[in-house]
Amino acid sequence: MVKTIEWKGNSVRILDQVRLPLKEAYLDCFTYREVIECIVKMNIRGAPAIGLATALGIALGVQGIASQDREFFDREMDSICQEFFRTRPTAVNLVWAINQLKETKRNHRGDVASLKEAIKARAVELLEADLAINRQIGKYGEPLIPDGASILTHCNAGALATGGYGTALGVIRAAHEAGKKISVYVDETRPFLQGARLTAWELVEENIPATLITDSMAGYFMQKGKVDLIIVGADRVAANGDVANKIGTYSLGVLARAHSIPLYVAAPTSTLDLNIPTGQEIPIEERTHEEVTSIGGIRIAPERIAVANPAFDVTPNEYVSALITEKGIVRPPYLQGLRRLVQGD
Repeated sequence: MVKTIEWKGNSVRILDQVRLPLKEAYLDCFTYREVIECIVKMNIRGAPAIGLATALGIALGVQGIASQDREFFDREMDSICQEFFRTRPTAVNLVWAINQLKETKRNHRGDVASLKEAIKARAVELLEADLAINRQIGKYGEPLIPDGASILTHCNAGALATGGYGTALGVIRAAHEAGKKISVYVDETRPFLQGARLTAWELVEENIPATLITDSMAGYFMQKGKVDLIIVGADRVAANGDVANKIGTYSLGVLARAHSIPLYVAAPTSTLDLNIPTGQEIPIEERTHEEVTSIGGIRIAPERIAVANPAFDVTPNEYVSALITEKGIVRPPYLQGLRRLVQGD
């Protein structure tokens, strides 16, 4: 399976998702600011992968702190963490990764040199754990997919959005590995085309039958009875089960309800944000206008046209049939179910 991100020597190597599917190329980041640039420019994207890039990027950044003074080190690390915090506001995995490394710093009693190694080891550990977490999500989600099912997915919640295997696509992979005769409709996912470029590429590579459609075709295929279920990922899940995911997911939720089709959300527990009561409190990132007015660097819209480009929307919990995590499946009522899931740690 392709590696989305890895620690390599004294650098962080990132698969450049902007150039997929036309070219499989890698970016070697030797400074933490190069990792930040990759996150901002979406060379790496997907909530779990953003969290992993943040962890490895911070670990890379602290290696360059020259002073052996612990107070100076703490201030410099906090400053690096703050720079990562400002990159992508919706994906809570980023904050989760920062907190994981800050906890390592708080608990460390050795000198600065050993602390640097401890932070790097923790970041690599998070990366290695992610693959196992995604396989668990697939294990729990696979029984929800009937043999012969036709599945609709949106954006990319596959190996490319994680440390490997995937969340929503991980469930689909698990069903395929179980021998089920499934097929997948892939929303292109405008404006950045993560479905057309990334999810389609992953499915083709693994010989899972898939059909690419435009976002506006989803309702048509539901109306024709061609979609049995929908599986998507998430960038943040509020305490009440409201889900922030790639723009267009809310529309699928409304259409799914209208056609009595289950909508499942697959996400690791690091995507849960029980400090936010509802999805209305989730910050929504507004991205550059050029993503809407251009495709592949070619302008498709007139100059001077006003543009809106929210990267995410919030799907209310009543449209979500179940949340699939590495710790099990949670069904409504989500407020109680998610709390029990987390308290079971």
